[in-house]
Amino acid sequence: MIEALPAAPSSVAEAHLIQDRVAAALGEAIGGYKINALPGDEPTRGLIYARMIRPSPARIAPSEAPHLGVEAEIAFRFARDLPARDKPYRRAEVLEAMAALPAIEIVSSRFRDPLKALPLEQLADNLINGALAPGSETREWSRLDLARLHVTVEVHGETVVTRQGGHSGGDPAGFAVALVNTMRDAGGVKAGQIVTTGSWTGLRFLKPGDRCSIRFEALGGAEVIFEK
Repeated sequence: MIEALPAAPSSVAEAHLIQDRVAAALGEAIGGYKINALPGDEPTRGLIYARMIRPSPARIAPSEAPHLGVEAEIAFRFARDLPARDKPYRRAEVLEAMAALPAIEIVSSRFRDPLKALPLEQLADNLINGALAPGSETREWSRLDLARLHVTVEVHGETVVTRQGGHSGGDPAGFAVALVNTMRDAGGVKAGQIVTTGSWTGLRFLKPGDRCSIRFEALGGAEVIFEK
């Protein structure tokens, strides 16, 4: 782990470029993205390496994601390519191409103390993504009122969060649309890739040996076990 970058990025575009160049230098295949697209803000995305997408029930070693943060999220898997193009994608085009799935984002960082890093440094660090543990997907999700789903988080079978709603932007599918349009000039998105759309339950740090499960009403659940 490192304390800080030798020189912090000065823009979102520069932070995205650092992500891309690090992934290329490491030879990492990109299995998905995380997206932050709050109204009025410039959308930002983080890469999720394919080898760190572990279907539920996932097992993650502390050596792979040492900070062991967890967030309950709704993610989407793309059923077909949405390639680069000049014209923005319409919402309906993107939604038709996606399946929805519950997921646990495992938050971890290359910085020793990621929460003390500058926002653009966190962005350069893939928005401090360590891994993703997706559950089973469903194509029949458009009937759900995603913004109002009930979500629970359990650690060792004990409920630590229970709430209705809670997505920061109120529109997880809209965040996925923003990701697709963010990637229009960066190669587009590929069939099979996943986008995860932000925490519903805040960030909780766990410890080696912990088991965490999340469940979204009518959508399903996911589980991660942190090995000792």
